[in-house]
Amino acid sequence: MSSFKNQRVIIASLFLPNTAVIGDSGLATPELQPVPPSPHVPTVPTPARPTHSRKPSGPLNSIVDDLADRSRAVTPLDTSVNESLNPLFTRLSDALSPAPSKPISRRPSISGNASSDHSFALPSHIPHRIQRKSTRSVRRQPSDSPVGRQWHIDHNPHCNGGLHNAVMSIDSRLRHKLWVGTLGGHTDSFKEPLRRSIDRRMAEHDSLPVWIPDDEFTKYYDEFCHQVLWPALHYVVPDAPKTKYFYESSSYKQYVAVNQRFADAIVDSYREGDIIWVNDYHLMLLPRLLRERLPGVAIGFFMHVAFPSSEIFRCLAVREQLLRGLLGADLVGFQTANYARHFRQTVARILSYETVPKGIQTEETFVDVAVFPMGIDVKTLTEKKREPEVQHWVEVLRERYGDARLLVGRDKLDEVQGVRHKLLAFEAFLDAHPDFVGKAVLIQVALHTTEENELHSAVSDIVARINARYSTLTYQPVIFLHTEDLSFAQYLGLLTIADAFLVTSMREGMALRTHEFVECQERRRRPLILSEFTGTYSYSGFRSCIAVNPWDTRNTANAIYQALTMSDDEASRRWEDLHNHVITQTAQAFATSFLTRVLRTHLERAQSGADVAALDPNVLVPRYRYSSRRLILLDLEETLWDHDAIAARGAELCVPENALQVVKRLSEDSRNEVWLLSGFERKVLDSISAIAPQVGLVAENGCFVKTVPKKNAPAQWITMVSNVNLTWKQSCLEILSYFSERTPGSWVEEREASIVWRFWTSAQEKDRLWARRQAAEAQNHIFDSLGERFSLRIIPGETSFLVLPNFISRSTAVGAILHPLGPAQSPLAGRAVWVAPEALEAEPGVSESDFVLAVGKDEKLLRRLGELGEAETVSTGDQGRGTGAKWRVSREGVRAILEKLAEEGAYQ
Repeated sequence: MSSFKNQRVIIASLFLPNTAVIGDSGLATPELQPVPPSPHVPTVPTPARPTHSRKPSGPLNSIVDDLADRSRAVTPLDTSVNESLNPLFTRLSDALSPAPSKPISRRPSISGNASSDHSFALPSHIPHRIQRKSTRSVRRQPSDSPVGRQWHIDHNPHCNGGLHNAVMSIDSRLRHKLWVGTLGGHTDSFKEPLRRSIDRRMAEHDSLPVWIPDDEFTKYYDEFCHQVLWPALHYVVPDAPKTKYFYESSSYKQYVAVNQRFADAIVDSYREGDIIWVNDYHLMLLPRLLRERLPGVAIGFFMHVAFPSSEIFRCLAVREQLLRGLLGADLVGFQTANYARHFRQTVARILSYETVPKGIQTEETFVDVAVFPMGIDVKTLTEKKREPEVQHWVEVLRERYGDARLLVGRDKLDEVQGVRHKLLAFEAFLDAHPDFVGKAVLIQVALHTTEENELHSAVSDIVARINARYSTLTYQPVIFLHTEDLSFAQYLGLLTIADAFLVTSMREGMALRTHEFVECQERRRRPLILSEFTGTYSYSGFRSCIAVNPWDTRNTANAIYQALTMSDDEASRRWEDLHNHVITQTAQAFATSFLTRVLRTHLERAQSGADVAALDPNVLVPRYRYSSRRLILLDLEETLWDHDAIAARGAELCVPENALQVVKRLSEDSRNEVWLLSGFERKVLDSISAIAPQVGLVAENGCFVKTVPKKNAPAQWITMVSNVNLTWKQSCLEILSYFSERTPGSWVEEREASIVWRFWTSAQEKDRLWARRQAAEAQNHIFDSLGERFSLRIIPGETSFLVLPNFISRSTAVGAILHPLGPAQSPLAGRAVWVAPEALEAEPGVSESDFVLAVGKDEKLLRRLGELGEAETVSTGDQGRGTGAKWRVSREGVRAILEKLAEEGAYQ
C-alpha cells in the first residue's frame, strides 16, 4: 500500500492559515503593537514583554499589577476588535517572542509591496469557530480601492488552529499539500489584478483562496452555519423567534453555493493521485459534489465538532441533503465513538441505509466511519513551556498570588461553553466553604466574540455580584480576562501554577486546552475538573479527572472543593493517567492515522468499485471441471426465490421445482458441497431438505445452521445464538405491532431469533412514502429502547427491515462452516482468512484446484470470501452499485449458470 507521503493532500477548510492584509506589515511584534480600544472598554496599556530573565527592578507593566482594576472596570461583554494582534493566537512552534535575553527574530517578507512580514498560526487550543455575527466586517472594513496599495500576507486568526497544528506537526511526512479556503475578510473591493497577485503569492504558501462575494458569505456563514448548523450539532434547538431560521432557512441556497465554489476550486487544481481532506460542518456538502465530478478521487471528511443524536439532527429541514453530502466521502471521521455512533444511527433512521460498526452501506458503495481523537503537539508545547520567558512569568505569578488557590479556565463566551454555570458553581463553592474566601481565586480567560446575546449580560452580572460580595482591599475572587490581556507565555505560566483547571462545557468536541493544562502541570500535578459532556471525557485516560455535570451547580462546587483539598499523592496518580493519554493522543497521531485510513479505505473502495464483468461461463466451467473438492454457497432469496410471493402474508416455500432439482443434482455430486443461505425460518427451509437432503442450510441470516449429512453424521440443526439473550423479542413485537396498526398493509414476521417487519408491498404504491416514514420511526424506537441494551442490529431493505442479534450474520455462519473446528465443517475448512493464523493450514488431501463459488448480494460475505484465492464471488446486486465480487450476474441468469455446472458434473 502506498503512503500519503508520496501524494499531495488537498486540505479544504473554511479559512486559510494565512490571509492577505492591506497595508505595510510594519516592524513591531504583535505584542508590542497598540490594541485599538473598544467603544465600550476603557483604554488599558498593553503589557510589555520583559527583556531580561531576572525580575525587573521597576514596577511590572503586566497583568499581575492591575488585574483587580481591569476586572472591575472592564465588563466581560466586549473585547478589542483587532484580535489578530493578540499574542495568544500564535502557534506553539513559532517563535512568537524571543527568550528575554535574545533579540527579536523576524521572518523575510512575503508581502506584495511591504518590506517585512510576520506569519503566525493558531495554537491547537484555540477553537476555530469565530464570532457568529459581524464576522468579516469586524476583521477588516472593505477599502475603497486597494489596488496599488501595499499589502502583505499575515496569519489568519480565524483558521482552524487544531487542524493547522496537526498538519504542521507532520510537515516532514506531508511533503506536498494545498490548503483551500477563504481569506476571512471582505474581498468585494479587490480588483482582478490584486486577486491574481494574491493567488500567486498564496500559492507560495501552498494555499489556494476561494473567492466568495461578501453578501453570499454573510448569509452562508453568519446565518446558516451559525444559526442553523452549529446550534443543531451542539444540541441547541432555538426557540422563537429564531425557529424559522433553524427549521427552514433560505440561506441554505448560499450554503450550497459556497460548497460549490470550493468544489470548483478543488476540481480545477486537482491532480491525479491527490487525497482530498474536507474539514468541518461548513463544508458538509463538498464530498458529494467532488464525488460527482471526480469519481475516482480519495476523499476524507472530518467533523471537528460534536454530532448530535438523530432526534436533534432530524429537526433540520435539509437533513437528507447534508447526510448524502457527507456520504460522498470514502471515510467520515469524528472525535469520539459517541459522535460516530450518532452519525451511523442518524443515517440509518433518516436514509434507511444498513449500518455496521465499521461504516455505512449506501446504494453505491461502503463508507467507512471511524474515530480519530485530536491531540496537541506535545513536543512543541514542551519546548515552549521551558523557555526562560515562561519561567519568568511563573515566578512573577507565584510571587503575586502567594498561597492563594488558583482556579483557571479558558472558554469562549458561548452558551455551550458553560461559563455562566462555572461562575455560579464558584459562587456556590464560596458560600459553602467560607474558609476559602480570601484564599481561592478564579481566573477566567474569555475568548473573543462579538455576538450580542443574553449570556454576555448574565456573565457580567454574576462576576459583578461575586466580586461585590467577597472582594476586599487585597482580595478579588473572580478575575475576568480577555485574550488580549495576557501573552501566551503568561497563559502558560497560569497553567503551570494553577491549583486546578475547570471546564464546564455543555457540549464540546475535544477540549484541547485540558491537554495543555496536563502538560504544563508536569511538576505540580494538580487535578483537572472536566465536564462529562466534552469529547475529551469519553476517553478512558481522562476518566481520572474530577467529572462534573455543569447543570448540577452543587456537585460542581463540591468538585472545586475536592480539587483544592486533594492530597498530592492522589493528584499525582490522577495526573499520571491523564498524561499517559495526552502523550499518546497527539496531533501527529491524529493527522497520520486519518490520512492513512483515508488512503487505505479509498484503495479498498477502488478495488470493490471497479467495473465488474458479467460472469463468463467459459471461465467458470473449466475451473469447476478440474476441481476435486467444491464449495457452492447460494443466497436463496437472491438466486432461487420467487420474490412476488413475498407480497402475501404467510408465504411458504416459493422456490420453483426445476430450480430445486438443479440444486439437488449439484449436491448429489460427491465432489460438491452445496449450501443455501437464507433469512427464513428453519420450518420454511426444512421443506427444501425434503427435496434436496444433501444441501446444507443457513436460516435467519446465520442464527441457525443445518449441516450437510455425512456417512456417520446425519444432518442436524445447530444454533449459533445459544448464548444470546432473546428476551428483547417481546418488547420489539409490541413496538412493531403499534406501528403495524398505523401502517396499512404491513405485518410482523416473528422468527425464532429475529423479527421482520414488512411495511410496504408493490400493491400499495400510494402509501409508500408514509410506510417508509413509519419504518424509520419504528427503527428509531427499537434502536433507542432495545438496541444497545440487548446488542441488536437492524438490516433495512426496500420494503422491510430485519431485527436480529448483533455479531450474527451469514458471514459468521460461513465462518463456522469453514473453520476446522466449527460445528459444520466443510471439505475446505481452515482456508478462511478470518480464522486464526494457526488454524489456516490446509487439510491434507486438499488440492490446489479446490473451488469455491458464492452467489448473492451480501457484500460483507462476498468481500471476505474474495480473500480466498480459489473463490469465485458473484454479485446479483444492482449494476450501478459497488461490489467486492469478481463477477456480476442477474438474478434470472443464476439458474442458467447452475444448469451448466450440473450438466458438467453429469459428464464426469
